[in-house]
Amino acid sequence: MCKHIPVLLDEFLKYLPTKKDGIALDCTLGFAGHSEALLNTAPNLKLIACDKDEDALEFSKTKLKKFGDRVKIIKSDFKDIFSKLSTDEIKNLRFILADIGVSSYQLDEDERGFSTNSNFLDMRMDKSMNFNAKKLVNSYSKEDLQRIFMDFAELKDAKNIAEKIYSYRLKKQIESAKELRQIIGKEKLKGRSISKATLVFQAIRIEVNSELKALETLLKNLEQNALKDCIVAIISFHSLEDGLVKKFFKQWSKSCVCGEMAYKCTCGNNNSKGEILSKKPIQATLDEIKANSRSSCAKMRLFYFR
Repeated sequence: MCKHIPVLLDEFLKYLPTKKDGIALDCTLGFAGHSEALLNTAPNLKLIACDKDEDALEFSKTKLKKFGDRVKIIKSDFKDIFSKLSTDEIKNLRFILADIGVSSYQLDEDERGFSTNSNFLDMRMDKSMNFNAKKLVNSYSKEDLQRIFMDFAELKDAKNIAEKIYSYRLKKQIESAKELRQIIGKEKLKGRSISKATLVFQAIRIEVNSELKALETLLKNLEQNALKDCIVAIISFHSLEDGLVKKFFKQWSKSCVCGEMAYKCTCGNNNSKGEILSKKPIQATLDEIKANSRSSCAKMRLFYFR
């Protein structure tokens, strides 16, 4: 089984509270690259980790078995994880990580249907879901296809790509990722090395797995659970995801929450939940990108709930 290479690992470890007791929460366990490094580096922390991918869970249970009762693994979408934690567990959270990306294993495993070279068309992070990419491309209206290509891939010719897919499927059902890639074509974006097909696949994956909604739900849960003395690290791979994280972190750091038109402050000017630890997103070094090209899009932002 292909192992996922954890991105921004050195940068992530720099912010770990290595001398504190408490619990670390890995919201996106995957193949336990970040979690294993966390447990090795911060011996006083226990770990709660979740994922919705059965393959990842089975692999990681074996990988982390050596840490014994320091580890608790839960099958869950990260947007639901707080509903599965006890009050005491939430109270003792000292570090939270969410790596909002697709694992190398998911991309490389043909039957998962994430890759543009796959003989399948699936893209579900949770294989128990009924809805997948094949159903999406064969059932969505032209307008809905255009919407996701515009919203999630930010493609200027989203309408044209949607019409190509719609016209093709009038003749026959689209069966594989390879077939879908051929319909879209090999054209690359001007001034960029990335193909339009890659961005279309990204948009379909985001829609199938409701990724932006899940991230927004996680951020709202972090806010609502009144975390104390806890660092949150979120790694994203898409500008819309990074923008959402940036927006929430900025809101959490504000002391005054009066509207811009307010004549004077009436909120008490004491509403800050903590501070942003990364004014700009932390990105991979050139050495890391050479070793793992998929890290080139990764951006990590950190917030400290005081």
